Amino acid sequence: MSNPHRKQAPVQQAISGHDEASLFVGIDVSAATLAVALQQEGIAQRSFANSAVGHKALIQWLLQHEGKLRVSLEATGIYSLEVALALDREERIEVAVLNPKTVHRFAETMRRSKTDKADAIALAEYSRRMPFVAWRRPTTSALELRSLARHIGTLIQEQTRLKNRMHAAGGSATTSRCVLQDLRRSMKSLTLRIARLRKQAVALVEQNAELKPKFQQLIGIPGIAETSAVQLLAELAGLAPEMTVRQWVAHSGLDPAHRESGSSVHLPSRISRHGNRFLRRALYMPALVAVRFDPHLKAFYQALQTRHKSKLQALMAVARKLLHAIFGIFKTNTPYNGEKLFPNLALA
Repeated sequence: MSNPHRKQAPVQQAISGHDEASLFVGIDVSAATLAVALQQEGIAQRSFANSAVGHKALIQWLLQHEGKLRVSLEATGIYSLEVALALDREERIEVAVLNPKTVHRFAETMRRSKTDKADAIALAEYSRRMPFVAWRRPTTSALELRSLARHIGTLIQEQTRLKNRMHAAGGSATTSRCVLQDLRRSMKSLTLRIARLRKQAVALVEQNAELKPKFQQLIGIPGIAETSAVQLLAELAGLAPEMTVRQWVAHSGLDPAHRESGSSVHLPSRISRHGNRFLRRALYMPALVAVRFDPHLKAFYQALQTRHKSKLQALMAVARKLLHAIFGIFKTNTPYNGEKLFPNLALA
């Protein structure tokens, strides 16, 4: 039987041997399905729906096998979260939620094809071979904040599309007056909904002793106002505290991906994008504002452009630096200081 009050696993545990787990499982997660590979003496493969019913069936199938199960799956946002939460409730199941880039590099050493089944087998092999780091279940408040912030983000995207429609409709002589009125009503309603949800998100943060000080630290960084602070905190609050700044950057997908082969291929580096797109999106606007109003980040941005980096490349580098700054203030509990972030950078 599952225990809803399961004792939390240690924040981090690296296991040198495989004596604590005898069954190794990989799950390739997509929006609709879970491709599962279970490795014991051989490989058993099944497929389940990525739904509450499918999660229950998956757990029942796994628990039919004797021994402790070690499960690895990729972090794929909302698609992996629910199955990770369901698996984590079971005493006999230990869960690792991995950065897709880490899995991709590991899988390249052993597979020839890229299919859901092959990915599941690679994840099962990862469970067996690699040191295990237990996934840390986010707090209820962190999960609620993330749900709120992502919904707000979706509404903001709808608001942008609606603004574009209103602009196009207003510029056309053939647009009916009633259509324009309806578009304005929709915009007003959407704006009120966003404002109400933002207020609820800030209230949730203010009532939480762990989230509130981090929120205050975020709005103390140039370029980060209340709206961006909510979006950033929503994506960062659930990360394990033992993660390094390099792991934060990899999680965001802002780590550089180099493209070189032999002596003939030397393509410009780009960000990997193998990470949390919501976090990247939340960093974009603060980076855009910071290069205008923070002298240190502005000087860094301009220095990159003098080295022939494109505006977008320079902006992504600023976003990465902002993430470094946030990591630093969270870890040291000190206010933002651009001089510490750029100790050797000469200001204009």
